[in-house]
Amino acid sequence: MNTTRTSRTHRLGRTSVEVTELGFGGGPLGGLFTPVDDVTAAQALEAAWEGGIRYYDTSPHYGIGHSERRIGEFLRGKPRTQFTLSTKVGRLLVPQDPAGQLDESFAVPATHRRVWDFTRDGIRRSVEDSLTRTGAERIDVLYLHDAEEHLEDALRTGFPALAELRAEGMVGAIGGGMYHPGKLTRLVRETDADVVMLSGRYTLMDSGALDSLLPACVERGVSVLAASTFNSGLLATDWPEEGAFYDYAPAAPELLERARRIADVCRAHGVTLPRAAMAFPLHHPAVAGIVVGMRTAEEVRRNIAAFEADVPAQLWSDLHGQGLLDERAPTGAAS
Repeated sequence: MNTTRTSRTHRLGRTSVEVTELGFGGGPLGGLFTPVDDVTAAQALEAAWEGGIRYYDTSPHYGIGHSERRIGEFLRGKPRTQFTLSTKVGRLLVPQDPAGQLDESFAVPATHRRVWDFTRDGIRRSVEDSLTRTGAERIDVLYLHDAEEHLEDALRTGFPALAELRAEGMVGAIGGGMYHPGKLTRLVRETDADVVMLSGRYTLMDSGALDSLLPACVERGVSVLAASTFNSGLLATDWPEEGAFYDYAPAAPELLERARRIADVCRAHGVTLPRAAMAFPLHHPAVAGIVVGMRTAEEVRRNIAAFEADVPAQLWSDLHGQGLLDERAPTGAAS
């Protein structure tokens, strides 16, 4: 494989675990918003591999196990030393009668319900279940997932359980995946986490992570993976349309207008809005990579092509100059 921007790797914290700059987010393969069949999922994963992506992120939450199974089935055919697999803990999947219903969060039959559990036993059970679903013998990166409302439990019993798994060699790098920068900051400052995954809070539309989280990560040597760089879809197309989603809901008019102004600046420099959205987080020294949710081979190839495109430095200067980008956000490094 030739070295490309997509396949360039960075190490997480002080561990030996590496991720490609562009990671595959497994949420859509669990049926987020709309169903995804097995063939479409497999084609998307194959396109990602062919394009140089070697970091695959999933979770029991995504389609109550569908995403883990699909990613695991695909990766079982690949050399284990050539990819990085991450999943998450905090929700146990308990079987139930679907009674003809779809899951409350993903377009899959409601065969299981989720039970919050950040205890040591719950986390170890969750990991064993994930190993079974993926067919993997180890997890490279393990996150405490969506622990915003369970942070005390996650810090008191959850993180020590992750640290125990890391010491046993079952897991390579550990941390948390959340959307709340302040609560991730507590995790960074109060534990010896290696990495955090931040959802939607270091993007062209929201730079709240600059307040405390990113400085804390630089100070403590913790890597950041920026997820939801398109903010649920608002930044995923060249021109944001009416009804575009932001944080899983239709974008407010003022957000849509701001996104369109950013798109105008991008157009003036011959850059697509998705390309700028993917490039932006990587300028920060704490950010090791971005994770983009993808559901079809066409979507994967389009995102990889955009990711490989150059972004002129003047674009960032113009966004700063028009007040469309936080003045604290670093943009000087080559994209």
